[in-house]
Amino acid sequence: MSELHFSTLGSGTALVILHGLFGSGRNWQSHARQLAEHFQVFSVDLRNHGESFHANEMNYPAMAEDVAQLLHGLELSECYMLGHSMGGKVAMMLAQQNPALVKRMIVADIAPVDYFHHYDDLINPILALPLERIESRAQADQLLRQNVPEDQLRAFLLQNLLREASGWRWRVNWEVIQRDMEWLTGFGDLPQDWCIDLPTLFLRGEKSDYIGETEVGVIQQRFGNYRIETIESAGHWLHAEKPELFNRLVTDFLLNG
Repeated sequence: MSELHFSTLGSGTALVILHGLFGSGRNWQSHARQLAEHFQVFSVDLRNHGESFHANEMNYPAMAEDVAQLLHGLELSECYMLGHSMGGKVAMMLAQQNPALVKRMIVADIAPVDYFHHYDDLINPILALPLERIESRAQADQLLRQNVPEDQLRAFLLQNLLREASGWRWRVNWEVIQRDMEWLTGFGDLPQDWCIDLPTLFLRGEKSDYIGETEVGVIQQRFGNYRIETIESAGHWLHAEKPELFNRLVTDFLLNG
């Protein structure tokens, strides 16, 4: 098995950051710098993302096992986990499969439930880009603008476009992710009576619909020691929209309980 790519800052108890779908550890650099004042921060690229390996399988048991193997290789246990969206589901799966590896966990704007967005409206235009004919990032941006008009979202997606001597390539394995999207919007097969008892903080955006009443009910059923905090005026990208408050809540929970 290939090892996940990661970067690290700081010292102290290990805090592992797991990014969301189409992201990478690079998206969390500013948070990592601030959190490194208190922890040894590991910003990880999950499989088929960032600088990590591409694989022909994309589901939460496999991704959680990737992280477990990384932590075993680093001789780390009882880590703090911070996962956003897809990364939050990886963190929850890891805590269920390998509880000795996780001491405390923050799950950002996701719940252990199935969602129903397939992202074809983003992935199909990306796969249609003629990389062999693109001469500049600006040209790629202009072509993608036709189908992805939101500037911030398009810039986020194009962070995954890399120019090498041989031409352009994507860091993200779009084809496998699109094929296995049902696994990613779902959560995976778990024992019927699964439960996580380690201290867990769920952070949700006030304007996001990812953690509503139904999802709160599932959290209450599956987590024995949890807290839910709502970040006002924030959506699904709560860490980017309210970074100072987000980091303060993370730090307070990890240091003070």
